[in-house]
Amino acid sequence: MTVQQLSLEDFTEQVSSQHTDVIGAKLGGSILGFSDEWFAEASNLIQPKPPIRDATKFVYSGAWYDGWETRRHNSEEYDWVIIKFGVSSAKLIGAEIDTAFFNGNHAPAISIEALNSDTDDVLNDKKWDVVFDKVECGPSQRHFFKIAELSKVYTHAKLKMYPDGGIARFRLYGDVVPNFQTLSVDSVIDYAAVQNGGVAVSFSDQHFGTADNLLLPGRGHDMSDGWETKRSRTAGHVDWVIIKLGTTVNIKEVVVDTAHFRGNFPNRISLKAINTDELKPSYDTDKWVSLLGEEKTYADKEHVFKDLLNNDAAYTHVALTIIPDGGVKRVRVLGTKS
Repeated sequence: MTVQQLSLEDFTEQVSSQHTDVIGAKLGGSILGFSDEWFAEASNLIQPKPPIRDATKFVYSGAWYDGWETRRHNSEEYDWVIIKFGVSSAKLIGAEIDTAFFNGNHAPAISIEALNSDTDDVLNDKKWDVVFDKVECGPSQRHFFKIAELSKVYTHAKLKMYPDGGIARFRLYGDVVPNFQTLSVDSVIDYAAVQNGGVAVSFSDQHFGTADNLLLPGRGHDMSDGWETKRSRTAGHVDWVIIKLGTTVNIKEVVVDTAHFRGNFPNRISLKAINTDELKPSYDTDKWVSLLGEEKTYADKEHVFKDLLNNDAAYTHVALTIIPDGGVKRVRVLGTKS
């Protein structure tokens, strides 16, 4: 497949801000197998936090690294790791390979393959498709790739590094393809959930916690896996996030959860919605419809709103406004498929 190497700015604009890291551990991605992990564990590849380095730390196998590192002198062509997606399936869009802190022991080159399988017994499967062929990697840097002309749906990925070495993080972005076929016409589910195709496509700020955390399953474990903005110092300031729903939805209920945000939750929130073909509608357009006026919020609480304004229409996006700033753990937009 054709692959294009991008700058961080272009990758953010074209890939990571519009699509989902489908293999991330915070979404439920998991390591199914690997050729070797002598120096550092393969599970580090899909951890959400940026890699770190402690040059004074040594373990039984040698110097400690926050990434995946294999033995030297691999007798095979490459080392490999197989990862199960954290979503039911996805069409792949792009990838990031980060060799942070691996300098002199980094992977010189990588390639990516993918597979669609209804079982996790894939270690010996011969039907892997090439997502993109062998490309070079440099030491201690982030590499960004956009994949072209890839319309198939996949459930598993295989990362190869030639011939051995270390990689700190691996992100694989795609459009989630949820299974709605079993839903009845009146089934109410959370269409903001990332497993159901929800994506946080734009936001005003995400200084302390990223907006995509809003769409994760569960209520999280602390403030780090929520969305949190800087403290505002300007009168009239608000922060906001726009969420593209997994399909066009008749919204029945919205849940705004401030779990673990106890001294930094928003003072108030409001919610508006829109039906549009645009992927990233402007927050300031007058086409938004109010679903929820300003409502007081509280610490560490699931706020459930059922009596919504204008909820007899169908919508593709919602915009949550927090007033003036603060942290939110999860947003649920429950409804029926229009």
